[in-house]
Amino acid sequence: MDASRLSVTREQRKVATEGWGARLLGRQDPEGTWAGGMYSPKWVSTTYTMLLLRDLGLPPQNRPARKACALLLERGLFRDGGIGFGWGRSETCVTGMVLSILSWFRYDDQRLDMVAENLLAQQMADGGWNCLRRQGATHASMNTTILALEGLLLYEQYRARNARRLRAVREAQRRGREFLLAHRLFRSHRTGEVIKRDFLRLAFPPQWHFDILRGLDHFRAARAPRDERLADAIEVLRGKRRRDGRWSLEHRYPARYWFQMEPIRRPSRWNTLRALRVLRWWDG
Repeated sequence: MDASRLSVTREQRKVATEGWGARLLGRQDPEGTWAGGMYSPKWVSTTYTMLLLRDLGLPPQNRPARKACALLLERGLFRDGGIGFGWGRSETCVTGMVLSILSWFRYDDQRLDMVAENLLAQQMADGGWNCLRRQGATHASMNTTILALEGLLLYEQYRARNARRLRAVREAQRRGREFLLAHRLFRSHRTGEVIKRDFLRLAFPPQWHFDILRGLDHFRAARAPRDERLADAIEVLRGKRRRDGRWSLEHRYPARYWFQMEPIRRPSRWNTLRALRVLRWWDG
């Protein structure tokens, strides 16, 4: 929270050699994948393990991660610029996830621009994204939208070099965040009712799922304006703080895990860190 950039960098280097990061890297297959798959099995495949390594802060220059980046792009890229594994076409959620991974690890390949362009083209009239758009969906999804926003933000920060594309990427993010704001992060824009109870449960890792803490942390990371439509979600987050000042791990999405990081219903370092930095941003 208050450490110098030098201290943070020094600690970041340990992710590859100590603790959870080292354990995950130790599970990598010789060819560079995890669990022998690109997207499945969940949550131990290459895509989801790389998402977790991204969130743990594995340094971008890490060689095993770069090896996996090459596979994600080579095996997943479709002619339309989107990413998909095993469906015969690209998929918007996966495109957002992979763009965020490749951007975080500074994977220098001009095809990343194609991936970003695909996300821009998939944005819907209401400002969000939905992986079911091709199946007829007319309203965006909170889950797909947060994945697209995370991918575009990291692309903007670490890859976007063309001025025209940079403007388009920023405008797409603005519209995407407006979609989330119209729903106050968890409410129907028509009735005001809670869209889905899982949006109010704090999970880590969140995998492909949206929740209010993930949404708020994106607004913080993007240095977005502190819009009053976020106030409901902020108050929910404050109300979840334990008497000891920490936040619990409230939910874990069922599937296979390499190992248990934190026990359910107990204080969570990751939820506490994210909640503290969100509240610091919100409170100015």
